[in-house]
Amino acid sequence: MLNIFKSINAFVFDVDGVLTDGTLLVLENGLMARKMHVKDGYALQLAVKKNYKIFIISGGKSPQVNNRLSNLGISDVYMNVENKLEKLKELEAAFNLKKEEILYMGDDIPDIDVMQYCGLACCPADAVAEVKTISKYVSSFKGGEGCVRDVIEKVMKLQGKWRPDTNIQSA
Repeated sequence: MLNIFKSINAFVFDVDGVLTDGTLLVLENGLMARKMHVKDGYALQLAVKKNYKIFIISGGKSPQVNNRLSNLGISDVYMNVENKLEKLKELEAAFNLKKEEILYMGDDIPDIDVMQYCGLACCPADAVAEVKTISKYVSSFKGGEGCVRDVIEKVMKLQGKWRPDTNIQSA
């Protein structure tokens, strides 16, 4: 089963329900706050440092999410995307990737087309049933609770690149 992770060199993640727990806290000023897990942040930073391609493709938009991801070293963040599959194909061509090398993690109906296209479709434990059905790997962790760390760690360990780095801050 773990062999499915061996050829991955690019990670693509949805935001709401994957990098977050899917909860939107609407504050009095209209700001919609999201919760992200620091362990996912550590793994994302380590993957960037080890030269994996990390892409974020989301239908949502949030300057705060963009800032958080930028602080983790992720420069390829695409928000307010209407057609995720089209965006993934653009990235595949621009970065000379093969779809077999791409892991996509999504959690809901808008992710299905892109999940069916990529090499390795993954989802959090609390993804909707339709997404779980098409996923080659369902994490034991929920969205926003370590599912991103789970898949990154599996890939890097199988490729001999998971070496903890104390220079990376969890936050």
